[in-house]
Amino acid sequence: MPSHQHILVIRLSAMGDVAMTVPVLQALVQQYPKVKITIVTKPQFKPFFKTITNVSVYEVDTRGTHKGIFGLWKLSRSLKKLQIDAVADLHNVLRSNFLKLFLSITPTVQIDKGRQAKKDLVNGRVFEQLKTTHERYVEVFEQLGFPLELNASHTLPKATLSSEHLDVIGRDSKPWIGIAPFAAFDGKTYPIDLMTEVIKELSKTYKILLFGAKGNESETLQEIADEFDNVINLAGVFSFENELDIIANLDLMISMDSGNAHLAAMYGVQVITIWGVTHPFAGFMPFNHDTDSAVMADKSQFPKIPTSIYGNKLPEGYNLAMRSITPKAIISKVSHFLK
Repeated sequence: MPSHQHILVIRLSAMGDVAMTVPVLQALVQQYPKVKITIVTKPQFKPFFKTITNVSVYEVDTRGTHKGIFGLWKLSRSLKKLQIDAVADLHNVLRSNFLKLFLSITPTVQIDKGRQAKKDLVNGRVFEQLKTTHERYVEVFEQLGFPLELNASHTLPKATLSSEHLDVIGRDSKPWIGIAPFAAFDGKTYPIDLMTEVIKELSKTYKILLFGAKGNESETLQEIADEFDNVINLAGVFSFENELDIIANLDLMISMDSGNAHLAAMYGVQVITIWGVTHPFAGFMPFNHDTDSAVMADKSQFPKIPTSIYGNKLPEGYNLAMRSITPKAIISKVSHFLK
């Protein structure tokens, strides 16, 4: 085993990318129990790591104390006091590169994001499965001298739900399906009228729990919840940590190519992902899932898919890509996994 026993892990954002570190760190501490991990990330992501042995979170404030070059220098001064002896940069952006420079710790390994391969995928030069983000994370630790076996056992345990949760959700025995119908970009968001058809049909058999943000998303979800039995809007009802506890207890999650898919997967929940102008080949499938659990837009109708890695580019006419996925296709996937 390498001599370095305290590894600093850098992964500042976004939520889905931070969630994807969870099974990898779980595997690391299980297979190398003497290793200590400090992960530098945003405060809101701290609950992800609360049950992982030997992992502590150093909260970074990128909009305040740790903002800008001077803020990163101050962060490096604080981190040096922790007696770090190796750095795993799972972010590899300008901010993390400056932080590594200030830390001056050896060995330091940064993730290879495969930027050229992803450009080739988007430009249509190749159409094949690229390395997954989980595989890229694993490669970083392998280069530090910690080869990892990553499998389904490296998910987080289910949380015990409180009476506060159950008073809202109910105590009947119907299986729970979470639905997170929103994403950062329109090209990754299944049209709400079609998702309403999915919810209407599934609510006849299952308890449907709707996830989203406060404000407009919550208002839209509440309108849907008011329309059907067995549908509950959870947007803005609980704290993020309490919401995670509910996600951990789902029987299935339906999500866009978004952070919610990765939140459910880190608890071992079966996820059905819906893909519009992005594609699983870019490497962002949820942990321990394959394309059998994905529902994708029709590439024969929309041949430029994926139009971008993150879904932020929408060529003319591609606003209709999601409409090539029928509600029936999604419902059929649910039936397949919840037999």
